[in-house]
Amino acid sequence: MQTTLDAYDTPAPPHLRDHPKHWRNRRAGHHWRNHDEEFDAAKFGMWLFLTTEVLLFAGIFCGYAVFRFLYPESWTAGSQHLDWWFGGANTIILLISSWTVANAVRCAQLNNQKWLKINLIVTLLCAAAFVIIKLQWEYIPKINEGKAPGTFFSYEFAQTTHEQLWWSLYYMGTGIHALHVLIGGSLLGWVLYRSWKYEAYGPTEYTMVENSALYWHLVDLVWIFLFPLLYLIH
Repeated sequence: MQTTLDAYDTPAPPHLRDHPKHWRNRRAGHHWRNHDEEFDAAKFGMWLFLTTEVLLFAGIFCGYAVFRFLYPESWTAGSQHLDWWFGGANTIILLISSWTVANAVRCAQLNNQKWLKINLIVTLLCAAAFVIIKLQWEYIPKINEGKAPGTFFSYEFAQTTHEQLWWSLYYMGTGIHALHVLIGGSLLGWVLYRSWKYEAYGPTEYTMVENSALYWHLVDLVWIFLFPLLYLIH
């Protein structure tokens, strides 16, 4: 891979020059001919995996569309119980995190180790903020009101016959998405750990950073669809 980055001419820190996990000492796997081939295969495999994730959420969106068409009053009644301010705040948080994780990839490519770590930390803080808002101001209050998963058919607040379908899809869609937030945060946490301890990523070795960022962008993209479908229909 041809490049004009000055980072290639910068020597590794003395305490990492012989470290087997430092990016300058990283060698392609024995079953790959070079780094480029390994990178392309890893990225292609990540895109295939993300395709299966899209299919997972596509099933939820299709169910949403069918039931909303059949029971529009139930969907409107269910959405009335959600506060769009919290959904909007989480949307802004995820958009910020997508920007910082993209910056993290660029910093790895430029060998800017300081800002690589800073961008990863900000992204992880955004992930934590998203989960806290979802739990503290949405799930827990709903459960305290009796709107817990598994009790859909006994809701006293249900105003229409099919409102329980709304809550089933709400918990399924947002719950699976929250799980993906935790998984994505774990991947980025591992990247931060290796970056902090070993400076494991640089201009010739940033596959893990980019693939983790791709996964995080999927998390953001799915929420961009969930937010208006769940919070803004009324």
